[in-house]
Amino acid sequence: MTSRNLRALIGPSILNSDLSKLYEESQKLLDNGADYLHLDVMDGHFVPNLTFGHPIVKCLRSKINNAFFETHMMVSNPEQWIVPMADAGVNQYTFHIEPVTNVEEVCRKIKENGMKVGVAIKPGTPVAEVEKYVNISDMVLIMTVEPGFGGQKFMEDQMAKVQYLRDNYPLLDIEVDGGVGPATIDCCAKAGANMIVSGTAVIGAQDQSATIKLLRNSVQEAINKNQQN
Repeated sequence: MTSRNLRALIGPSILNSDLSKLYEESQKLLDNGADYLHLDVMDGHFVPNLTFGHPIVKCLRSKINNAFFETHMMVSNPEQWIVPMADAGVNQYTFHIEPVTNVEEVCRKIKENGMKVGVAIKPGTPVAEVEKYVNISDMVLIMTVEPGFGGQKFMEDQMAKVQYLRDNYPLLDIEVDGGVGPATIDCCAKAGANMIVSGTAVIGAQDQSATIKLLRNSVQEAINKNQQN
């Protein structure tokens, strides 16, 4: 990747959508300009909530052929679901490093199964812990809320982690997730995040297309400004 193709990408989280209409809601997001879909997978163990697994993802993929699917694996044993999620048609497998003993091994298995690698940290985890794996991953996810539930308040203090990664790895894809919307996007963009997960703010917007465009424009303007400096 070069700085010329570091892009603003908006990936709505479908967690806050009407899950009884998962395909319709997901297709609507894509039609309204989403760059990818962020699929929150929770096991009720690593986080207290429970969502859906690879069978649902596979059903969704059967109806949506060409969209980029990222699964955010908030699970205690991410290695367990690599093969099923690859079989379900996932493009990027993002997992939390906190419960994992051998992060390098998990990254290797994800790549062997044809998916991109995302490594994620919770707010309480120092950025140095994830920095170890920048060179073997495709993306770093900085959580801006405690993982497990939608609709939480954005943690602005997490932007220091984003800023550190952007300063030291100018070509890295950096994702933020949690409480991100029109009121907080400029903060994320300025810090250097280029992949934006937004759940409640997009799903509940009266005009999803306008909201997605607003988020993307803020981030792209920050990218362009940074490239000029």
